[in-house]
Amino acid sequence: MSKKTYTEQIASFEATRQAKAAEMDAILDKSVDTGETLDAQQKETYDTLKSEVAAIDEHLTRLRDAEERNKKAAVPVNGSSAAVASETRAGHISVQTRKPLPKGYGFVRLLGARYMAKEYNMPAWQIAESKGWGEDIVSLLKLPKDEVMKAAMAPATTTDSTWAGPLVTYNNLQEEFIELLRPLTVIERIPGLRRVPFNIKVPRETGATTAYWVGQGSPKPLSQGAFDTVTLDFSKIAGITTMTQELLKFSRPNAEPILINSLTKAIAYLMDRDFLDPSKAVSTGVSPASITNGATAITATGTTTAAFRSDFGTLISQFSLNNNGSLADLVLVMSQTQALRLALMRNDFGAKEFPDLTKDGGSIEGFPVVASENIVANGGSPTDGWPIVAMRASDILLADDGAVDVDISTEASLQMDSAPDSPNTASTVMMSLWQNNLVGIRCERFINWVKARTTSVYYITGANYRE
Repeated sequence: MSKKTYTEQIASFEATRQAKAAEMDAILDKSVDTGETLDAQQKETYDTLKSEVAAIDEHLTRLRDAEERNKKAAVPVNGSSAAVASETRAGHISVQTRKPLPKGYGFVRLLGARYMAKEYNMPAWQIAESKGWGEDIVSLLKLPKDEVMKAAMAPATTTDSTWAGPLVTYNNLQEEFIELLRPLTVIERIPGLRRVPFNIKVPRETGATTAYWVGQGSPKPLSQGAFDTVTLDFSKIAGITTMTQELLKFSRPNAEPILINSLTKAIAYLMDRDFLDPSKAVSTGVSPASITNGATAITATGTTTAAFRSDFGTLISQFSLNNNGSLADLVLVMSQTQALRLALMRNDFGAKEFPDLTKDGGSIEGFPVVASENIVANGGSPTDGWPIVAMRASDILLADDGAVDVDISTEASLQMDSAPDSPNTASTVMMSLWQNNLVGIRCERFINWVKARTTSVYYITGANYRE
């Protein structure tokens, strides 16, 4: 085997260093996500990686010095190029490693490139190429926007390298954005919801048939059940936010999360709030009622552990009584604050009352618990308590397009109001995005839900349990 050149050794150690540095970043990123310091094992791993990176840095200094000496010692002889031979031995190999982008960055860069293309009057793919955002985004931006949007919804084949193949990139970037969004929403974390298409009618049983004991030679009684249908039409969530052109023009990785957080939090909060808020009634042709709207509420009897156990027992009893004794598919949803307070409860021996519960959910007496701070407090104030919702997940019908449509504009005029005039009047005040150097971002998602029957959901109101 031939001896590795200094350049090859440098490239190899740089790649090793990059991998170890990425491991260190992953450990810290996990700590940021959990909001906790490193545990003993993580600290040991991190410190070991840190010392190894430092040792590699020292060795790289030695290798670069040796490579420089080797270059200076190369002198042409008899018309041949010893320098070329030295360069060949050194082997100028360029190795570049790129740390994977956090989820959602690719999708946001796609939007940013399109905006800056308008700003600088040049193709969007050239913007992406000049910023080094990757060949996938560059290839995608070379396609007409209408082809990209159509392909994202109904792609042809993925093997054609000149047409449909590159379109997969857009679909992947869009799914990357959705993957970032889903962990934030209550809807995507509830196990067992019944997924159905839009614009359909689902039959449901409203009256059960009856069976009878029949004596020998006696006629069999007839029984009649009752059925109707539940319909899910198209419903759309839309949000518009604005930000300065400077934010996108000078976008760097530290600016992109601002846009990502703005989009994801707005969608997650609206869906969760209207999915669970008891005061959210149906708006015909606009939005569905919450699953708790019209459901039976059980008023909390106190704030202690004993009060919770009593109220929880009443909740389960009501659910069982009105669902033919079945507790199948029962899921609990509560706020993170309420989940944490229950998790902190201790018995007389200092043990946890609910050992399988954390601020992020878990289970209570075997029933799955989903926790989210997007749940609206009763009366709008946490001091009034949060609802604790019990639902039979298989009785909740959910129609979801599964994608977010995002458009960006600098030329529109907007009424900067959360309740815009419809239609506009003479007194409607509009703001020009172009005149104020603003960028408007519109986000839309098609989603609808309905509970199969009123008894599919019960909830505790005024819940403010604490130790």
